[in-house]
Amino acid sequence: MKTRSRSNLTRLLMLVPLALILISGCKKPEPVKTTATPEAPKPAPTVSITVSPNSVERGQSANIRWSSSNADSVNIEGIGYVNPSGTQSVTPADSTTYRITAKGPGGSATDSARLTVTSVPVVETPKPVVAKNNNETDEQWFSRNVKDIFFDYDAFNIRDDAKSTVTSNAAALVQKNWNLVIEGHCDERGSTEYNLTLGDERATAARDALIAAGVPANRISIISYGKEKPACSDATEECWQRNRRAHIVLKK
Repeated sequence: MKTRSRSNLTRLLMLVPLALILISGCKKPEPVKTTATPEAPKPAPTVSITVSPNSVERGQSANIRWSSSNADSVNIEGIGYVNPSGTQSVTPADSTTYRITAKGPGGSATDSARLTVTSVPVVETPKPVVAKNNNETDEQWFSRNVKDIFFDYDAFNIRDDAKSTVTSNAAALVQKNWNLVIEGHCDERGSTEYNLTLGDERATAARDALIAAGVPANRISIISYGKEKPACSDATEECWQRNRRAHIVLKK
C-alpha cells in the first residue's frame, strides 16, 4: 500500500506543473497600448503682389506681378483666379487697387498694390480775366472766371490737366478781396463716411494749390459735402466725373 501511495503522489506532483502551463496558456495577452500621433498643422499660405510702374498716364500700361505659396487658389479682384505666381499687363482707365487673396488648407492671406492713373498733360494758356462790366454782379463775374477743379476716381491729387484751371482761378481771385469757400464733392460710389473724408482731402488740395498760386490763405475756408450734393445724378462715368470736384464759391 505504501508503494502505491508513493506512486500516486509522484504522479500528482508531475501533473501540477503541466496544469500550470495549461492555465497560463489560456490567459489572454494584454493589448498593446499605442499613442496616436497628432496631425501636423497645415502651413499658412503666403502671397504678395506688386505693380510696376506704380503711376502711369491714362492709356499707358503697367505690369502686375504676384507670387504665392501653400495655396490651392489665388484670386485677384477684378481679374479673377490666376496661377499661383505670374505677371500680367493692365491698362486701367482710372486709378486702381489690385487686391489678391490666396487660400489653402492652412488658411488665407491677402496683399494689395495701387496703380495711380493720371490724365495726359494738356498745356493750356490761362484764359485772360474778363473785366467786369457795369451791369454784371459779383456772382456773375465769379461764375465766368472761377471754375471747378476736377479729380480722378478715388483720388485727391491735382491732375495735370487741372493745373491750368488752378492758375486761371488764382489769377482772377487775386484781383478781388473776397473770402472764399472751397467745397469738396465726390461721386455716389463708396460710403457716406468715406466720401466725406475724400471730399475734405479734395477741398484741402484745391486750397493748397490756390495758396501756392498766390491767393491769400486767410481768405479761404473749406467744407466737405462728400456725395450729398451731386452736380449730376446719372450712373455714368461722365456724370461721376462731373461730381468729383472742388467747387469754389463766394463766402456770404
